[in-house]
Amino acid sequence: MFNLKAYDFKRYNISLVVIVVMLASIGVFLIKQVEPDGYKRQIIGVVGGLIVVGIVSFIDYHFICKFYIILYLISLVLLVLVKLIGVTHHNAKRWLDLKFFELQPSELTKIIMILFFAKLFTIFEHKINSILFLLISIILMAIPTFLILTQTDLSTSIVIMAIFAMIIFAAGLSWKIILPILIVGIPLFFGLFWYVQQDYQGLLSDYQQDRILSILNPEEYPATMYQQDNSIQAIGSGQLIGKRFSDEESDIRGYRHVPIAESDFIFSVAGEEFGFFGSCFILFLFLLIIYICLSTARKAADRMGMLIAVGVGSMYAFQVFVNIGVVTSILPNTGIPLPFLSAGLSSLISSMLSIGIILNIRLQPKKQIR
Repeated sequence: MFNLKAYDFKRYNISLVVIVVMLASIGVFLIKQVEPDGYKRQIIGVVGGLIVVGIVSFIDYHFICKFYIILYLISLVLLVLVKLIGVTHHNAKRWLDLKFFELQPSELTKIIMILFFAKLFTIFEHKINSILFLLISIILMAIPTFLILTQTDLSTSIVIMAIFAMIIFAAGLSWKIILPILIVGIPLFFGLFWYVQQDYQGLLSDYQQDRILSILNPEEYPATMYQQDNSIQAIGSGQLIGKRFSDEESDIRGYRHVPIAESDFIFSVAGEEFGFFGSCFILFLFLLIIYICLSTARKAADRMGMLIAVGVGSMYAFQVFVNIGVVTSILPNTGIPLPFLSAGLSSLISSMLSIGIILNIRLQPKKQIR
């Protein structure tokens, strides 16, 4: 499990840890602006998360992936428990009450799915282009995705599907399969998008459908667009350098009129406090994390390490895109945390877990990928 003698500690990526600490510190500051009494819990989460990073970074990812089936089953059990005894907040039933904190299993599921499919595609690497194996893989991905979707968590479902697509592509899926999927899938997507807008559609709840329709016709859904409209105004009011660094002495903040500003809409706080330049800096830090993940994939010791790193990099890329897309009203309001910045221990710990795994992949002696 702790194969310390085999590790190349010159490859320990301290810069990745520094970037994570910077983002987490910015997150604590932003949460303090929204919840003056609630940021202390986030600080405890950050400290605990960094300890998790340190421990996981020395646990051989090969050892973790030995339990890929058990991890997959655990994620399904947790998601089913959410359906049975889950806690509801803001019309979404996504949490399990563990007394000392509320666990959001969908956050852990993203990491588990990356490990599961990286191991699966490594074991059956010569069957990647088998139609039967591909269908089985899609079904294995669809089961937890459906359970998450029924929590009214559309955004996390989309992120998991995107992660799956990137991992199986990196695993060597043939263009002879990809092209027909695209030819059929793109028209099917637009047809599905049209269908969910209809009154008789049966895939989405009324709540989810209103979120989609509100983006297309915002003037007809002022109540649904209230959160996103105020978020845009808050970000815009930050202008270039933000209110935190401006000469204007004012305590007026638009994000105080944005519900859940400390969590899913934390970027609206960043936009108003730090302005355009500060927001770009935050995006740059995320870009560095994604780059390091992909660089780790390229230098990974083996195929499984490469696939895990691709999955983690994809997770950050899609999650950041979806979160900021929602906050800036580009995408429907689906609700997903911004890694390291949003309040919430489940998101923070799962993000730290993924960073620890990336660090461990970097530590493995460099070999030629099979």
